[in-house]
Amino acid sequence: MKAFTVYVPEDKVPFFMELLNNLKLKVKETKSSDVEISEAHQKVVMERFGKVRNNPERLLDWDEARKAL
Repeated sequence: MKAFTVYVPEDKVPFFMELLNNLKLKVKETKSSDVEISEAHQKVVMERFGKVRNNPERLLDWDEARKAL
């Protein structure tokens, strides 16, 4: 079985849901606000932001970093 993420405009949701129901497809509706980020992960990210704020020259230019890859 495959899973897909589909973004549907609000005004098309009823039509889209009817289509999926008619095709007898499983539907799991989620909202972007449903995504949970653990406190441990949030702490790691905030520590990294702090390092960048205190020492912005440690950042690499994206174009240069991409070329190095």
